[in-house]
Amino acid sequence: MRAALSALGVSIGIATLIIVTGIPASGQRAVIDQLATLGTGMLRAEPIPNQDPPVLLPESADRMAARIGPVLSASAVANTHAVLARSDRADEGDAAGISVLAARTNLLEVVHGRVAAGRFLSPGLDRFPVAVLGREAAVRLGVDRPAPGADWPLIYVGRQWFSVVGILDPLPLAPELDQSVLVGWDPARRLLRFDGHPTVVYVQAEENAVEDVRDVLAATVDPQVPDLVQVSRPSDALAAKRVTESAFSALFLGLAGVALLVGGVGVANTMVVSVLERRREIGLRRALGATRGHVRVQFLTESVALSGLGGVAGTLIGVVATVAYALSQGWPPVIPTSAAAGGIGGALLVGMVAGVYPSVRASRLMPTEALAAS
Repeated sequence: MRAALSALGVSIGIATLIIVTGIPASGQRAVIDQLATLGTGMLRAEPIPNQDPPVLLPESADRMAARIGPVLSASAVANTHAVLARSDRADEGDAAGISVLAARTNLLEVVHGRVAAGRFLSPGLDRFPVAVLGREAAVRLGVDRPAPGADWPLIYVGRQWFSVVGILDPLPLAPELDQSVLVGWDPARRLLRFDGHPTVVYVQAEENAVEDVRDVLAATVDPQVPDLVQVSRPSDALAAKRVTESAFSALFLGLAGVALLVGGVGVANTMVVSVLERRREIGLRRALGATRGHVRVQFLTESVALSGLGGVAGTLIGVVATVAYALSQGWPPVIPTSAAAGGIGGALLVGMVAGVYPSVRASRLMPTEALAAS
């Protein structure tokens, strides 16, 4: 019974280890996922405004940025300077403040945008006179999702009719796009006399290399005059994410150490008491020819076995409890591999350490003294 209770103590300690690392890790993952939506790896490059003559980025600026090693994706928009109206009979001033931008088809991927209704520009579709409206632009133009079976409305851009095909959700990473009308790159050049030079390049980079990408982005998108290109600084969300990761890592280590210490003390206590109560057994074994090494191996093996069984049971209990709690909170379940492997490995290590002193003490008992013990 004492051995079973000892193994139970270890299993509770290891289950605690898994739970106190798994639940914060799941919460951390939920926080990090939310921070990632705030553009922790996004940068934007654009010419410094009010220059004479104006600074023009190369037409392939976004493709040049995409060739930077840590860059995951790059896109661009360009101001066509076209005049927008609700119709050919409406006053052009009614749509003042709404920009008409040429956009690459991968723009939403880079700025983490979503379509509220309809669809976005896609390869093939972007060759036709179609437009996608930012959220605020749609409200100002009075455009909403059409009724089932009804056609999308038309808008008058640069004395050309464009068919609306979609409306975007608000874009927290690029709020300037909320007040814009987005059209394809090719029809902008063909119908709106767009010169093909992007005005803003959006870049999504690996988080651990954002600063490095920022250092070379200006010279990459405009090798001729990099000093006249301004690049945004990394998002504050990136700093918050890094602080979150480091803080949780320190918490994991502290909680894991306490849980293992509690389990180790329980095993050591059980094994010391076992030596004291089993002195007659030890004396009998020694009298029958067992060496001190045999006795040491016996008690050390018992200690490791108890801890190992407790570690396996505790790991299973901890994993089940962590997954159940994370799912109940709507978090992605995360079981740190180091915690799961360390649960069993740590239990075995604790068993070895906790069994050293009792096994040595048992091996030093003289057979006559051990047999005479009551």
